[in-house]
Amino acid sequence: MNKNEKSATKKSTKRDSIKTPLRNIRIILALISILLITPLFLDFTGTWHSIFGWMAKIQFLPAILSLNVLVIIGLIILTLLFGRLYCSVICPLGILQDGFGWAGKKAKKNRYSYSKPLNILRYTFLGIMLIAIILGINSMVALLAPYSAYGRIASSLLKPIWIWGNNLLATWAEQRNSYAFYQVEYWQYGYGVLIVAGITLIVLAILAWRNGRTYCNTICPVGTVLGFFSRFALFRIVIDKSKCVDCKLCSRNCKASCIDIPNHNIDYSRCVSCFDCIGKCNKGALSYKYVGLKAANAHQANEKIDGSRRQFITSAAILGTSAALSAADKTFDGGLAVIEDKKKPNRKTRIAPPGAISLRNLNDHCTACQLCISACPNGVLRPMTDIENFMQPESSYENGYCRPECTRCSDVCPTGAIRPLDIAEKSSIQIGHAVWVKSNCVPITDDVECGNCARHCPTGAITMVEYKNGHMIPTVNTERCIGCGACENLCPARPFSAIYVEGHENHRII
Repeated sequence: MNKNEKSATKKSTKRDSIKTPLRNIRIILALISILLITPLFLDFTGTWHSIFGWMAKIQFLPAILSLNVLVIIGLIILTLLFGRLYCSVICPLGILQDGFGWAGKKAKKNRYSYSKPLNILRYTFLGIMLIAIILGINSMVALLAPYSAYGRIASSLLKPIWIWGNNLLATWAEQRNSYAFYQVEYWQYGYGVLIVAGITLIVLAILAWRNGRTYCNTICPVGTVLGFFSRFALFRIVIDKSKCVDCKLCSRNCKASCIDIPNHNIDYSRCVSCFDCIGKCNKGALSYKYVGLKAANAHQANEKIDGSRRQFITSAAILGTSAALSAADKTFDGGLAVIEDKKKPNRKTRIAPPGAISLRNLNDHCTACQLCISACPNGVLRPMTDIENFMQPESSYENGYCRPECTRCSDVCPTGAIRPLDIAEKSSIQIGHAVWVKSNCVPITDDVECGNCARHCPTGAITMVEYKNGHMIPTVNTERCIGCGACENLCPARPFSAIYVEGHENHRII
């Protein structure tokens, strides 16, 4: 090897030592991020969320819906400085796609290629999101929100496996006289959510396996919004034309399909700052560096400002305004009956969990991420199945009741759909009131004593009054009832309880 070759080898080694840490640091941060977020949907003890619950609140769309101004400004500044690092390091759905993409690259290397941005599709999905927010069609918002999509995947597909593993470990420990673990009953929240989660995972896996970040740069509204700001990033990947040999190795490893080598151009609205291209370039033609405000503005001035971009800027303004306006508005049988599964009563008004303030506030802010449903220790919250509020939570008491001392759902909600409560506040909020159904009550139907509803009412809203033959029947003081559902859940009547909770559209303090 001659001196020139040795010198080139040393320079190449030095260059590799500089460029490799960027990608490695990004991967380490992404792994830490997803390992902190995922247990929020799996943990049934509440311990994890008390420490790392802030990870849910720094997600972009939940921050907008909760008007968390500091987080929104922080994420925009992060994007203006370093590009779309949010999509590669913070967003769990983006990190999940990187996992599928990595597996695809193992099967076939140098598999990507440059493609023109599909702006019509990008702005169409953003427009759908805007219209859904303005019209309050949150089921559509829930389908498009990346954080919510990941939440459904984790809570519907991973949590059953997590609980099964826990129960297996608890059985093993019990056989050795250890009670460090305990059995947990898993309740399937709804097949609709399970189906949506499964389809989402399959679609994401196929898109990421074949084409990398297609979802992020074509469908995801958050990616479209952040893509606008990333055009002005002060730190960015740049191409040194004097070193580039047009080998297209960087382009064939760009999962965002945003590197146009013939024109030596990078579409920064789609670049997610993954640094894979820098790691693949053998000539040192790519680097991540500070370009300065003037260079960033000059790059924008050289681009063609077409109608679609102006339309996007207008849409982004509407998104922020509409979101702000939206946020501103708004098994016990008693020994008296054969045990049979309870059926949900036909409520005239659904029950929003305590802290939701009203059904309207819940609808305006909830992205159906399933975090509250997954965190509920009593099996009270479940996803709704109607089209307008699809996958948003409602309270129902077939499997348990809302204990006055539990505030888990309000503790975990990242969007403000369920506001934080302390125990004292929780115990005084009326989310509904109990209604007695005479034709179902066992003292009347079976001529026996009961009184379960009155014995277990935490507020004393139910008292027993004398009926014929010496039997007692319940009467409800609706002014004291908070709608916790203890009476409905513990009523021995099957399949429909003799006393059930009717929801209130607007909650009030008793």
